[in-house]
Amino acid sequence: MTIAKALTIHRISPSRVRRRPLKTALKTLLSQPWLIAQNREDAITSGTSGNSLTYRDAGVDIDAGNALVEAIKPLARGTARAGSDAGLGGFGAFFDLRAAGYQDPILVATTDGVGTKLKIAIEANLHDTIGIDLVAMCVNDLVVQGAEPLLFLDYFASGKLDVAQGRAIIAGIADGCKQAGCALVGGETAEMPGMYAGGDYDLAGFAVGAVERGRQITGATVKLGDVVLGLASSGVHSNGYSLVRKVVSVAGLDYAKPAPFAAQPLGQALLTPTRIYVKSCLAAIRASGSPGGGVKALAHITGGGLLENIPRVLPPETMCAIDGASWPFPPVFAWLRKTAGIDAQEMARTFNCGIGMVLVVEPDRVAAVRGVLEAAGERVFAIGTIEAKRGGEPGCRVAHTEKW
Repeated sequence: MTIAKALTIHRISPSRVRRRPLKTALKTLLSQPWLIAQNREDAITSGTSGNSLTYRDAGVDIDAGNALVEAIKPLARGTARAGSDAGLGGFGAFFDLRAAGYQDPILVATTDGVGTKLKIAIEANLHDTIGIDLVAMCVNDLVVQGAEPLLFLDYFASGKLDVAQGRAIIAGIADGCKQAGCALVGGETAEMPGMYAGGDYDLAGFAVGAVERGRQITGATVKLGDVVLGLASSGVHSNGYSLVRKVVSVAGLDYAKPAPFAAQPLGQALLTPTRIYVKSCLAAIRASGSPGGGVKALAHITGGGLLENIPRVLPPETMCAIDGASWPFPPVFAWLRKTAGIDAQEMARTFNCGIGMVLVVEPDRVAAVRGVLEAAGERVFAIGTIEAKRGGEPGCRVAHTEKW
């Protein structure tokens, strides 16, 4: 995909019409008049005339696409920040790193989706928070490297565009961008008849951030005795939903009925949006003049849970020993474990189990880092330590899960 393609505004993908060189095109049109309607972009209408076919007849509604673009322009503008005005309408989006305050930045890029949590949003007909999940899955991956999210783009694809639904989804994306402090600079809205069944749709997100050279966090300085802090999650976040949906199906539950673990409908409870940790973690990272401010590594707990994600940021000779009794085990996970009989270790390698972000901190900086995080609204738990890795030991071990 070219840069120009990646930075296009929200528009209906199939509506693009290939333009030929003028001289060749005129000669072709004069000799074959029946081609005129196919080669003039303004001849593609949204209605049927006589026996001729239109794009709408093929399942693509350009008018709906244009209506969605107009509906989301104010949402995008609301995410403007230093370096970008977050306006839609061009073929690409500019970002001024100097205006954003950077001197010698390194760019960091991420991409992600929401997975089968989308199926619950579709079945429950609740679309206003799924966009927050999309942003969170990307920007939380940026901050673990010490990067500040700067800009975000999305890809929204469906078989039949529903303007109200699309606006709700993108409103959630804009909300997530505001929480993360990044600008929604563009995206792609693709209406593709035959590609998706019924009301199905898919989402993908793309984020770019920056960190000043020498300030990036890699985990290279992690050493034995460092303390592992865990930040509370808001729920299941956006991973493990194939298993969640399987449990719901086996239990014969209805997303519109009360949740067994919360005082709200099941669909709404399971769609609780992923927490965005950007501002709190950046504050902790910047709290000291030293790189990381005492924060040596961070891990976003996504697919693979605690067991798979924490080792990704540790030196190979170290491992993380976690005390599973050091934080409250959230009701949604207790319900999943009990209902499906899921083994504790399987829980730890599938779900976040109540910890959505992990920070590895220098021991004498723990109190200061914890104070900054709590002042930013996080619930912080000391959940483990860094130990030496022996033989074929895994990179993370979770003990004391009896009360899970």
